[in-house]
Amino acid sequence: MKKQLGVLLFILMGTLILSSPALATLGSATDNPTKPPPEAAVPAPEGKVPAGQPLNPETHTARFHDGKIIDAKTQAPIAGALVTLGDTVVRTDKSGLFHTDGLGQNLKVRAPGYARKEVPVAALAKKSDPEIALTPFRVKALYLTVYGAASKKLRQAALETITTNHLNALVIDVNNVRGLIPFKVDIPLAQEIGAQKTILNKDMPAFVAGLKARGLYLIARIVVFKDDLLARARPQWAVRRHGAVFRDRDGLRWLDPFQHEVWNYNIAIAKAAAALGFDEIQFDYVRCPDKKGIEFSQPSTQKNRIAAITGFLKAAHQALAPTNVFVSADIFGYVPWNLDDTGIGQTIDAVASAVDIISPMLYPSGFQFGIPHYKNPVQHPYEIVYQSLKKAQQRTGASPLRFRPWIQAFRDYAFHGGNFGLDRMRIQIKAADDFGASGWMFWNPRNIYPTGNFTSDDGSPQK
Repeated sequence: MKKQLGVLLFILMGTLILSSPALATLGSATDNPTKPPPEAAVPAPEGKVPAGQPLNPETHTARFHDGKIIDAKTQAPIAGALVTLGDTVVRTDKSGLFHTDGLGQNLKVRAPGYARKEVPVAALAKKSDPEIALTPFRVKALYLTVYGAASKKLRQAALETITTNHLNALVIDVNNVRGLIPFKVDIPLAQEIGAQKTILNKDMPAFVAGLKARGLYLIARIVVFKDDLLARARPQWAVRRHGAVFRDRDGLRWLDPFQHEVWNYNIAIAKAAAALGFDEIQFDYVRCPDKKGIEFSQPSTQKNRIAAITGFLKAAHQALAPTNVFVSADIFGYVPWNLDDTGIGQTIDAVASAVDIISPMLYPSGFQFGIPHYKNPVQHPYEIVYQSLKKAQQRTGASPLRFRPWIQAFRDYAFHGGNFGLDRMRIQIKAADDFGASGWMFWNPRNIYPTGNFTSDDGSPQK
């Protein structure tokens, strides 16, 4: 009898254990198909691209994902591509592979020299070895000031030049050296200091949408530390000289690059531009003034200057990561050549570590001392552009696609070299293309560009 009772008790205990909800989960994942597996994932073997975590059926989000980024044309892996999921950003390795622990519904991908892309994670989760192909894209741009963009005459002329020459991009000021933001933004400080006093574009969303409908890649140019309006309104943030607020040769004030309030203001402008649909945020005057004897809130050592400039760029890059916009910075033409910070806080390797795209200003007229073997730069525009880009690549080890130069479309002012018209524009384009840059941008401060053809049908230099 005792033996029979023992058997019955053992069976009863086994039944209770198996029916326990807490312990039933110790079974295989297929025992409870509606419950997501634990967050922890077994690392993928080297070279293996595992499928992503199954999605939460209610939110269609994923907590991690693995994949590979490739060139849509060559099928080659893309190293260094940025992959964003939610607030998490990772880079692909040399094999194009990535793993992200982010949480979100859409995977956002970008790499210099390619069109950015956004893919629903739901689509990727169905593939065992997901690959995302990026389309090669080379920027061919003209520049418009805040006034040029607002002027129907100048804007239309620029668009005609774009059509004639098969260009695909515009650089547009969204904050200039005088501190003007020409469209409405929800930034209290901009309203306080008068940056919104003159609204040149009453409907910026429609303006941007109209340009995007033309297939144009849009770059928002933001002047950072040469902002006369902000420096006047907040003199405690301004650069000083001999105890007074510093003014440059144009009579304009500059901002102290060590002031994080200045960083935050410019990042807020950048976020506003990204929300409007700009593809890229380009920071200009992201440097210290080129003047001796100026004073900042911290000692003006080379180490400090580089830390301030690079620190801002890295902070902006991180803040803009969820938007998947490209981040670029304009640098002096001599920066690739100089071993120091040129006295302005810019070194080629430091800037390259902080942004997606580096844009040296390679206007031959700006090379007052020439370069080795070429003392008269306006007589050698090809060499100025090509050799400067090669020097930048040599010193950084970066891909040529990380560089996109500013080139000259205005009359020479330094060497009595005359106008930079169609022929010299073609030469500069050829130099950038021969180097392998991810495009080029023509600068003319008056926004007046040639009506003739300086490229062939595919946008390359006309022979």
